[in-house]
Amino acid sequence: MKNAVDNGVNLRKVGRDRIGITVDERTRPATLEAVWRAFGGYNLVYRDEFPKYRLPAALIRQSAYLTHPVFHMNRAESEMTRYMRRLADRDLALDRAMIPLGSCTMKLNATAEMLPITWPEFAEIHPFAPADQALGYAEIIEDLSNKLCKITGYDAFSLQPNSGAQGEYAGLLTIRAYHRGRGEEHRSICLVPASAHGTNPASASMCGMNVVVVATDAKGNIDLADFRAKAEASAATLAAAMITYPSTHGVFEETVREICAITHANGGQVYLDGANLNALIGLARPGDIGADVGHVNLHKTFCIPHGGGGPGMGPIGVKAHLAPFLPGHPETGGNAAAVSAAPYGSPSILPISWSYCLMMGGEGLAQATRVAILNANYIAKRLAGAYDVLYSGAKGRVAHECIIDTRPLLEEAGVTVDDIAKRLIDCGFHPPTMSWPVAGTLMVEPTESETKGELDRFCDAMLAIREEARAIAQGRMDKENNPLKNAPHTVEDLVGEWNRPYSREAACFPAGAFRVDKYWPPVNRVDNVYGDRNLVCACAPLETYIKAAE
Repeated sequence: MKNAVDNGVNLRKVGRDRIGITVDERTRPATLEAVWRAFGGYNLVYRDEFPKYRLPAALIRQSAYLTHPVFHMNRAESEMTRYMRRLADRDLALDRAMIPLGSCTMKLNATAEMLPITWPEFAEIHPFAPADQALGYAEIIEDLSNKLCKITGYDAFSLQPNSGAQGEYAGLLTIRAYHRGRGEEHRSICLVPASAHGTNPASASMCGMNVVVVATDAKGNIDLADFRAKAEASAATLAAAMITYPSTHGVFEETVREICAITHANGGQVYLDGANLNALIGLARPGDIGADVGHVNLHKTFCIPHGGGGPGMGPIGVKAHLAPFLPGHPETGGNAAAVSAAPYGSPSILPISWSYCLMMGGEGLAQATRVAILNANYIAKRLAGAYDVLYSGAKGRVAHECIIDTRPLLEEAGVTVDDIAKRLIDCGFHPPTMSWPVAGTLMVEPTESETKGELDRFCDAMLAIREEARAIAQGRMDKENNPLKNAPHTVEDLVGEWNRPYSREAACFPAGAFRVDKYWPPVNRVDNVYGDRNLVCACAPLETYIKAAE
């Protein structure tokens, strides 16, 4: 292995008597020759005398592949560039408008934060590269961990989990290991509020815990009496309670400290879901509230792009008594079980969050929290009277997001939450989170990235939609043939034959829509229910696969 390093390549130690090597499509003969030299093959020279195929004849594919026209239609760079541009124009992304998805924190990912991940010094280091060749990563990991400890009030962090859900899993495994270490492996009950993210009970079940659901009251808060009763009833076997703060309903629950105290009094540990940490940074710390462990969504709160199937990061923080039970990894000499293949999950994206913290500073991070809360409350206030905000705190305030109740529009005008969501596309907005956590509602999270002008544009659109619903209820618009039921409207609708009882102007340029650079949806309304019940395959006909299988 030392010879290999001297020849410019890394080999990996596997166990006590084996060596591993990783190659990919970029591996060249010079690299192979360097590996041979590491084993003493100084006179070996690569000659391209291998047969055309290095597979058994029975495994060589004879059938055609990549036959879809899309693989052959763009042969020039100009064609490919324009093809990509056309795809981008069909998308309604953050570079066009606010994406107010509640509970998802779709906020600006600054270019300056993302540039470092394109550098080969970060992007091309193997997860198991020798530590002395990854000192820059070590500095980022240590410094970011320290920053997260200060922000959250936890004493130690593991950057291994690749997502918030995996963070939940890792955190609950840490709690189980803690109980096991105290000779209390029998503790297996996990209290989960009915309002929790669906991943909470799923993670608890995956960790071998028995989930006991705790009721919520009429205001969406955890029912304290029910929580206390169930914690006391399971005191001998209580392992953990999972809570989200601020809650999934977008409210700062005032009993959170009492909930933590009840859990501890009955022998359990508190897992605080960090999905809404962007409403706490600089103002409050989970570790001070009473939480023992919780995850942080770097791919939400700390600006790593969220969604689209890309890599995420859900590090977990713990108080000191749980630190010895954090996930370990054989590559770093850890004894505890690993939850990811690599010691630090997806470290190549950590420079984004690290840069974000450095550029914002402590004051900037706290100010971002204040603006996120301010923006949500501004929307709730502007829409008051037209829509009800389903949940709020004792003083009528929400946290960083709010649930807009659109169900009255269904009762008075037959307007569904789907109609509102699709009409917002005409206005140039990606719709908010629909029917979660409450069916028939919209959950709105504006984030701190949005200016007052963009917030007003969204509110204008929502208020105009309310007026359209009122016109339907009063008989001034047809109940079935109206802008809400026909939304979204395409360019083809605009220029085609028009036989609708409302104007093209009302259809395509509602309140909030830009007249210049308007977003035009590429397709008209899709029948969601039909699509859910009648799957249509966009790939090759099924007969093709049957023939291939035969």
